[in-house]
Amino acid sequence: MLDTAYQNLENLRDSLQQAEEKLFQIGIYITLYADTAEELDKLEIEVKGLVESRLVYLKPALFQQKEGLDSVFPMCTDILAVNNYLNSSPSSTIFPFVSFDLTSNKGILYGINSHNNSLILFDRFSLENYNSVMFARSGSGKSYTMKLEILRSLMFDTDVIIIDPEREYEYLAEAVGGRYFNISLSSHHHINPFDLPMPREDESPSDVLRSHIINLVGLFRLMFGGLSPDEDAVIDKAISETYASRDITPNTDFRNTTPPILSDFELILSNMEGGDKLAQRLTKYTQGTWSGFINQPSNVDINKKLVVFSIRDMEEELRPIAMYLVVNHIWSQVRSELRKRILVVDEAWIMMKHEDAASFLFGLTKRARKYYLGVATITQDVSDFMNSPYGKAIVTNSSIQLLLRQAPSSMELLQKTFNLTDEEKYLLLEADVGEGLFFAGLKHVAIKVLASYTEDQIITSDPAQLLAIKKAKEELIK
Repeated sequence: MLDTAYQNLENLRDSLQQAEEKLFQIGIYITLYADTAEELDKLEIEVKGLVESRLVYLKPALFQQKEGLDSVFPMCTDILAVNNYLNSSPSSTIFPFVSFDLTSNKGILYGINSHNNSLILFDRFSLENYNSVMFARSGSGKSYTMKLEILRSLMFDTDVIIIDPEREYEYLAEAVGGRYFNISLSSHHHINPFDLPMPREDESPSDVLRSHIINLVGLFRLMFGGLSPDEDAVIDKAISETYASRDITPNTDFRNTTPPILSDFELILSNMEGGDKLAQRLTKYTQGTWSGFINQPSNVDINKKLVVFSIRDMEEELRPIAMYLVVNHIWSQVRSELRKRILVVDEAWIMMKHEDAASFLFGLTKRARKYYLGVATITQDVSDFMNSPYGKAIVTNSSIQLLLRQAPSSMELLQKTFNLTDEEKYLLLEADVGEGLFFAGLKHVAIKVLASYTEDQIITSDPAQLLAIKKAKEELIK
């Protein structure tokens, strides 16, 4: 033992002489706070048990409470003077404020780092891709968090387009002068699925047309509840012939042509071999209750800083079709003009329940970066999202992930997907509204989302606050 101690001392002396190490006088003082003496005694026993289990023994400052309190005040005055000599290596291990920092020189404020109260400033457009995913249970603040990012992104000249399933973004659109489209069976807003994106200079018209036909086949597969291989081939051929009837082919310039509508497609389909039964199944979309929305030329203009498509009033069984149709229309517009944009898909699990819709959303996240687009997917149903083979791929293709408070039933799946520690697992189970974990690249920290008073008034979804704001408006009008 003496020989080992002598060798350690020699090594320490050599390190100090060569300036590899420094020597410090270290004193560690712990202050406990409680509302009652009983709580204080209980807390003292818990802390002593915790540190003594790691072979660290505490010594109470008996009859030196004042000196102890003066020593822990932030004046750097050590009155207790209970110190030990430690060199640099062991000293560094007891520094209590080591944590990852996600503060960059540019970007928006996402929230406060709960580890050290630093600011989490980040620019999604500085990462390898611009996509994000957010998982949170209902009432944990996911829409509030997303609206806060949207509001702050608008100040950095970013266009934002939102798919809103619960009409939560209407007031935000009104407050910033954006456009709000209510998509329903009786809506006077129309989207023509046959609208084509205009090819950019670096794109071939034939590639644009071919890609759009593939997306249309996916839409019809969703509308028909699935297609056999033969029906798939008939639909593909009918789409090409429908475009050809308007002189839209891979070899023509279709920039100034008028695209066909669903009735044109139905007419051609009914005259094709094997297409008559498919045409009959299409009548509910061309002549039935949904014809007013889907069987018309498009009249929605997304040329605004903020555009919201609400599908709350759409029938439940038609919601996946509506979301696919709207996202496909947005994608066509995004491809036509290169601008910094964020596409927010709220309640993305609605699309993930259907393979074609999930595949389309995944393809969008993979190709979005080329068109300066960041796709933000939000969901509260973790199981439906992650059990889809495309769900895990979307998470992999998203540089930013945000986990807010979670339900116990989905915690095991999330822990496995994100390699969470047990401490992080319990943090997500017990987190307050707006608290969780923020992942960016290889780093992640605990986050608390905070808004200013003005931002809170614009983005709140709390019914009590909304009623108070409404009453205040009515009193001002009076």
